[in-house]
Amino acid sequence: MSTTEHALHSISAMRPGLSARVANVVTNAWRAFRNRRAFYRLGEMSDIQLADIGLTRSDLSVAMDLPYGYDPTAHLGAMARERVREQETLARQVH
Repeated sequence: MSTTEHALHSISAMRPGLSARVANVVTNAWRAFRNRRAFYRLGEMSDIQLADIGLTRSDLSVAMDLPYGYDPTAHLGAMARERVREQETLARQVH
């Protein structure tokens, strides 16, 4: 059992409601850390590679300006999905 797992197990023995909240905080903080690392790797991609996944360099700039508590990868995913919806709508209108 790792130190983190041991700490979470000890907390869970105290009070179920508290342990769930603490576990959620730890999980969300770890996820935010991992996603921030992935976000920074996007900056190393070329513009062509970014375009392949539906993003632009300016999208990265917008996400970079988000407060630290926000997940930039979730924001970028939403931007890319919206861009795809807009393109599909335009493609249907050409018909």
